[in-house]
Amino acid sequence: MTNTELTATSTRLRIPRPATPYQGDIARYWDGEARPVNLRLGDVDGLYHHHYGIGEVDHAALGDTEDSASEKKLIAELHRLESAQAEFLLGHLGDIGRDDTLVDAGCGRGGSMVMAHQRFGCKVEGVTLSAKQADFANGRARELRFQDHVRARVCNMLATPFETASAAASWNNESSMYVDLHDLFAEHSRILAVGGRYVTITGCWNPRYGQPSKWVSQINAHFECNIHSRREYLRAMADNRLVPQAVVDLTPDTLPYWELRATSSLVTGIEDAFINSYKDGSFQYLLIAADRV
Repeated sequence: MTNTELTATSTRLRIPRPATPYQGDIARYWDGEARPVNLRLGDVDGLYHHHYGIGEVDHAALGDTEDSASEKKLIAELHRLESAQAEFLLGHLGDIGRDDTLVDAGCGRGGSMVMAHQRFGCKVEGVTLSAKQADFANGRARELRFQDHVRARVCNMLATPFETASAAASWNNESSMYVDLHDLFAEHSRILAVGGRYVTITGCWNPRYGQPSKWVSQINAHFECNIHSRREYLRAMADNRLVPQAVVDLTPDTLPYWELRATSSLVTGIEDAFINSYKDGSFQYLLIAADRV
């Protein structure tokens, strides 16, 4: 990160120049992203996520496929599943008080931050490389009158502006595949108080498969990311004073979301890669909760 900064006049966000060309590519990718699968799901109740869902599909809520409102009901069900995923992550953050500070690394448009404040009543800080996402998240916080408690800023999650040991808990929700894990966990370890909780939900390739499968390679290419292995997560945590307390395989729980999404009008072309890689065992969807020691 350099000291030279750009100012976005429309948002009044201070935007640091990307530390690497890759960071610049990712910032441009998410600044330009406007997929209906993210925006239309968020329109259901104003919680805009950038992750996937878990849980069984409520087929009764979907109704008859011949119903003129069937697509609207399907979108609402997909959104319910992705909010259930965020609730599951928040449920692993531990005992959070109103005076605590949480950090969402890779906060997207801020849906999980809003849910965290609603659940705990505490301050939630988010970081993203995308000025567009941060502006959107801060706009939603103002609309909800949460701006004193929920804030997104543009910065590198590997070099955040937060004080050492200032956070009670922190998380990455499907954002850790954009960075080096040792650098990421070193930063989380720095900002977390001793005894603080770190949680990630992520897709990772399964070392038992041997190497990343062709499906994992397709996902990498689609999102311009670099999916890590399960082994890499656990090793990098151990190297950075983060001791896992729970490792939950959510692969069976996320398949219903993907199979439902594949039948919707919101398909992006990557659905088969997720479904096939989860079914052949080459890809896993995990929650890992670790304490800072």
